[in-house]
Amino acid sequence: MKKGRKITGGKYHKLRKKKFYEKDSQERHVVIGETKRKQERVKGGKIKTFLLKSNIANILVDNKIKKAEIINVEETPQNRFLARQNRLMKGSIILTSLGKARITNRPSREGMVNAIIIKEESK
Repeated sequence: MKKGRKITGGKYHKLRKKKFYEKDSQERHVVIGETKRKQERVKGGKIKTFLLKSNIANILVDNKIKKAEIINVEETPQNRFLARQNRLMKGSIILTSLGKARITNRPSREGMVNAIIIKEESK
């Protein structure tokens, strides 16, 4: 059977349009670059801040937070091709001025990059 059709071949029609709060938001990709943010009004009149580009990360080192410059994205567990595009997302391993770190938040939704330093294992 064809999707969206009745058994007789007639169409199913929507009863109404989507409301503003039901619409899908634009997918945002955070990349390395001079920090750039965007603000958007959401339901309830609140304002959300989205990150579009960033070159600074807040890194947790020995229970202290330090700011470090992001140099490169080393690897991304979700998809190796995203690392080539320097996309910043949760779980990505980034190379910073303090060393390698793993991103622990969702930068596209929170307006900043938080990470935790990865301790290198000696062989």
